[in-house]
Amino acid sequence: MQKRLWTREELIIAINLYCKLPFGKLHKGTPEIIKIANLFGRSPSSVAWKLVNFASFDHSLKARGIKGASNVSILDKQIWNEFYNNWESLSYESEKLFAKLQNKSIEQTIDIPEFELREGKVREQVIKARVNQSFFRSSILAAYNSTCCITGLKNPVFLIASHIAPWSSDENNRLNPRNGLCINSLHDKAFEAGLITITPDYTIKISSLLKKDKRQKVIEDYFLNYDNQNIIIPSRFLPDPDLLTHHNKERFMR
Repeated sequence: MQKRLWTREELIIAINLYCKLPFGKLHKGTPEIIKIANLFGRSPSSVAWKLVNFASFDHSLKARGIKGASNVSILDKQIWNEFYNNWESLSYESEKLFAKLQNKSIEQTIDIPEFELREGKVREQVIKARVNQSFFRSSILAAYNSTCCITGLKNPVFLIASHIAPWSSDENNRLNPRNGLCINSLHDKAFEAGLITITPDYTIKISSLLKKDKRQKVIEDYFLNYDNQNIIIPSRFLPDPDLLTHHNKERFMR
């Protein structure tokens, strides 16, 4: 029996799933993989292997000595490169394809209440923004295994998919997972304000403005204790050193 080749649409949905699953869940027993396999009419093992194929292109994993599978196709590499060069369009395209595969509207897949939407072009813009934001958050939390990279806090209620380069100022990297950090909401605000930063070698630095307040125990506990400590490294999508350098130079208040 001839082996059924993977289609472009299937691969786009698969890379979406690769981004949104923790690395430790890329196996045939993961419910999300089983669901996609059933929708594709493929075995969970074949879907899991395809996700591991994508891991072979991930530089973050290579840096940790993880190679991924070796039986990749030309189309696998092409789709991976397309995502890496155009997160904005392909994250949305992948979510639309996944919704269509489930016979759902894209609004239904991310639970946007109808009352929040208007008609026409504005509706489309709102949906796209919400879909992309959801994709970015899912990708970042998966990469960090839903763990704050500064404190180790694991409760998703308190976790933010923080942008290194702000959403408003760097359109090309808005949805790039390497422009993301999984941080608790308090440190996210401090990072945004330039009161803390992370160096290109992934070391936490605390602003001198906070160090002046060291008489406050809360500042000591929540900020100064983390000065010069290393962040918890994500399983993939390591933060881009160039983006961290820019934050250090342009936004951090030394």
